[in-house]
Amino acid sequence: MKKLVLILAAMSSFAAAQAFANTELADANGDGAFSYEELQVTYPDLTQADFDAIDADGNGTLDAAEIAAAKEAGHLPS
Repeated sequence: MKKLVLILAAMSSFAAAQAFANTELADANGDGAFSYEELQVTYPDLTQADFDAIDADGNGTLDAAEIAAAKEAGHLPS
């Protein structure tokens, strides 16, 4: 019984980790950058102020480097 509980706990942890790790962004218009609206699909709690702070070059979209920097700084979940 104890072995079964441990196996189920491990499987549950793995499933939760996989769900979190599968956070993928969708580039809806295929331009290679992510708008505020595109990011809100994956990060619904993201505010316009947060987005603007992450947008290092101020062009209104985020590129892969800006997203990576935001994740590293803890502004976006990994």
